[in-house]
Amino acid sequence: MAEQELAAKGKQEVTSEEYTRPGRTFAPDVDIYENADSLWLVADMPGVDEQSVEVHVEKGVLSIEGRVSLKEYEHLTPVYTEYNVGNYARRFTLASEIDPERIKARMKNGALELELPKAEHAKPRRITVAVGS
Repeated sequence: MAEQELAAKGKQEVTSEEYTRPGRTFAPDVDIYENADSLWLVADMPGVDEQSVEVHVEKGVLSIEGRVSLKEYEHLTPVYTEYNVGNYARRFTLASEIDPERIKARMKNGALELELPKAEHAKPRRITVAVGS
């Protein structure tokens, strides 16, 4: 294995906007897949539960936000830390038109999984060509 394959990627702190929630906000790592019917998004949000996630689609922009509860850390004095605790936020401009009424979201093992179904008129279609006469 090449050395760079073993290097861990550090968390990216979101600094372009100011948030009113206390604490730091990080950009979660995301994988996005597409098939003919839907876009699929998986966002890594450790420490976020399903009640602390917000997903919005408005004017072609997908917004995801996750809040981490800090209650577990209130009475701890850090000795050494590598895991940065904070909230998560990402925004994406959607290339395909999505049907917002059919979006499905779930949290599984600290990952947000979204199914973003394409609007019927945005799906690829096969056009039948008739024989000319």
